[in-house]
Amino acid sequence: MNRLSNDEIERLAHKRAGAKLGWYFHFAVYVVVNTFLFALSYFGLRERAWSMYPVLGWGLGVALHGLSVFLIGQGGGIREKMVQQERERLQRQRSGGQ
Repeated sequence: MNRLSNDEIERLAHKRAGAKLGWYFHFAVYVVVNTFLFALSYFGLRERAWSMYPVLGWGLGVALHGLSVFLIGQGGGIREKMVQQERERLQRQRSGGQ
């Protein structure tokens, strides 16, 4: 595998930390908003327990976001292999005169 320069390591570290912070923020907003919706559903509009629908739908989005950040985005996995393949393809194009 290619050795990364200090600048590349710094850039990649900032990118990954930003992605993780983005997920934490997404999760925090999810909890706050869905707590409010649950309270509204339970205490305010008691006709039907409708607050489970946004919890499940948005929860799926939060889970997929977390998978993409913590599993796929960690490096050494699928994403890194695809980046390496694209890097090699671009280098071949550059050396081929295109």
